[in-house]
Amino acid sequence: MPQRRTVGLALIAAIALLVALDVGASRPLDPFRAPAPAALGSGAAPSGAHCAAAPG
Repeated sequence: MPQRRTVGLALIAAIALLVALDVGASRPLDPFRAPAPAALGSGAAPSGAHCAAAPG
């Protein structure tokens, strides 16, 4: 039966490999075209849904 330490190290190595592959395959971020960090929507006014109706 594998020891807990061996399984933990294998999991950490797999996560590190996944992150390295993702960083290597993705292109760098363009800070001038990226959305704001707290962008909570598209900026368009809501319409046509029950959540857009003003409370009466």
